[in-house]
Amino acid sequence: MNNVSIYLEANPNPNSLKFVANKMLLKDKIIRDYPDADSATDSEIAKKLFDFDYVERVFIMSNFITITKNNQVHWDAIKLELKNFIKKYLDEGKPVVEINHKKENIKSSNKEIDNKIIEILDEYIKPAVEQDGGAIQFESFNKGVVKVSLQGACSGCPSSMITLKGGIEKLLKRFIPEVNEVVAEGV
Repeated sequence: MNNVSIYLEANPNPNSLKFVANKMLLKDKIIRDYPDADSATDSEIAKKLFDFDYVERVFIMSNFITITKNNQVHWDAIKLELKNFIKKYLDEGKPVVEINHKKENIKSSNKEIDNKIIEILDEYIKPAVEQDGGAIQFESFNKGVVKVSLQGACSGCPSSMITLKGGIEKLLKRFIPEVNEVVAEGV
């Protein structure tokens, strides 16, 4: 038995809550976003979290799990139940995600610009997004358009489009003149 402690962090998405553990759950740069129960094929804890009828999305990375709930219930009524469930699961030492190493394929027109975009996202954007219980992934750059995916608490967050256009797009345009627009997939 491990002795895991969990604390909670709010984030800008009122329907998401970040459950932070005092240990790493996934290795660096590995993230899992489960928008529904059917997608949780490689994570037993995510499958079990979807058994709570109010859980709509589960996001896991580094040392935290972000849970997105439906509008029918308030956090005050469920956060302790979820916290205790996650703590018990982690205390039992069960794996959080079964990792299969598949190579991700980024489709873009210019590898030099791709690398600049990734570098800027990694240095300036990802830390803030992760602090809020989410993640941003570079998907592609083509004809001036950067495509990213927003995951975890960022997916469905009321302020994610403001952040995307007012923050991320402005920053990328300032550093990389070839960037005309940033769009999010799956938002």
